[in-house]
Amino acid sequence: MKYLLFISAILLIILIFTPLVEAQVSPPLLPSGPSQTPVDGGLGLLAAAGGGYALKKLRDRKKAQENSLKDLNL
Repeated sequence: MKYLLFISAILLIILIFTPLVEAQVSPPLLPSGPSQTPVDGGLGLLAAAGGGYALKKLRDRKKAQENSLKDLNL
């Protein structure tokens, strides 16, 4: 019974004093909203380069599989 009373008292103290303690100060407000940056040209080039790289890898894999089948059929 004493243990339950002790735990209840500790939890009550924690619940009461938690809002009073702040570890961090709230950040200052920004003077204005950040400007939006258009992402159009660079992102398109990056997507095209990724697509080309994937196509090259797929072709290389297909050639490697064909070569391994040729070697087995000799």
